[in-house]
Amino acid sequence: LFFATAAQAQQLLKPGFDADEYADLLFMNFYMMNKTAYVGKDTTMLKGSYRKLYQSPEVGLYNRVELFKRSDGVGIISLRGTVMKTESWLENFHAAMIRANGSWQINDSTVFKYQLAADSNAYVHAGWMIGLAHLAPIVLQQMAQQPMKEWIIMGHSQGGALAFLMTSYLHYYFKQQQQSYHFKAYFSAAPKPGNQVYAYDLEHITRDGWGFRVVNSADWVPETPFTIQKVEDMNAVNPFANITNLLGNVPFFTRVGLNYAFNRMRKGTTKATRINRKYLGNLIYPRINKTLPQLRKQEFVYSSQFMTAGTPVILMANKTYLDKYPFDGKNLFIHHMYQPYLDVLRIYYPAKK
Repeated sequence: LFFATAAQAQQLLKPGFDADEYADLLFMNFYMMNKTAYVGKDTTMLKGSYRKLYQSPEVGLYNRVELFKRSDGVGIISLRGTVMKTESWLENFHAAMIRANGSWQINDSTVFKYQLAADSNAYVHAGWMIGLAHLAPIVLQQMAQQPMKEWIIMGHSQGGALAFLMTSYLHYYFKQQQQSYHFKAYFSAAPKPGNQVYAYDLEHITRDGWGFRVVNSADWVPETPFTIQKVEDMNAVNPFANITNLLGNVPFFTRVGLNYAFNRMRKGTTKATRINRKYLGNLIYPRINKTLPQLRKQEFVYSSQFMTAGTPVILMANKTYLDKYPFDGKNLFIHHMYQPYLDVLRIYYPAKK
């Protein structure tokens, strides 16, 4: 309703990956973020001029969102990534999973209700949901004060993870409200936001060119969090749910050996999932609770099936790029920052102007 199926009604937003549009948004996310000097002033870039409309306070675990208006009338929602604060990193490390639909008691007076997918089996990263829970009400309030009905959602790194969740949240929120907003999204250098069911849903609502996961192939951040796939994470109809039947016609001793090996692997993934839930969920939550003492603990699901989401735009790091950005054993984020992303982008998508 608000992405691909609204394409015919689009006047300003265009489907498809636009490298110059992405480059503008990347610059804004790195160099216009946090700077009040840009508020109310026009900054000209490749796709037009941009005026910062709003800069939020830091909320949640040092999260921030900024809203812009492009000269063609398109709104921009720009989500900040990780900052050098322990709390901001705890948001990333809180990699337990919770249900993508429900409600969350944020403080004594606020309950955040959310739907991020159509399927109740969709799960998402608990830490980034804390960020969404604090940012989404701000975004809705600010959007209501603007005339624009067409918006681009953008984030890099942790901001990219939040952009996934914000895209899903706004899609279902306005669908329930029966309001006609149109969105396009760029998930830049984004980690994996949720399980396969959530990823399918995100890709469905942004199908036909309305949501792009942009990745520098040398960047490790989009490879996180670690993922563990259990049989229970798969669709109910699969041959591994009843391995005994699957191996029914296999010779006896071979069947015994395969059953033994499969059960060992199944127990291993189940144990690993429990460990993730314990350390990244139950043990990190109390540290977050020190910063947000009124935040109620969510129920963590027994899944760590983190998957990538969004239409991929893979920017392959070639020899020229790698020679320019050598790893010295210490610069762990050398392939994750603004200039490396811009340089690898321009290998494949030269600027049009």
